[in-house]
Amino acid sequence: MGAYDEAEHERREKMTSEVDADFDAERPEYSGSLTFDSGDSAEALLDKFQELQGE
Repeated sequence: MGAYDEAEHERREKMTSEVDADFDAERPEYSGSLTFDSGDSAEALLDKFQELQGE
């Protein structure tokens, strides 16, 4: 362990407290569609769960 360096501590604190705002803040717009499969019914899922529990 080295000696405590207050200047280094302050330098690191300043680096981590700064916010980098040099990026494009606009959000991209996406187009398209989203689909999903809800899968089996609740009863079928419960049956499968009970089947797996029995193994």
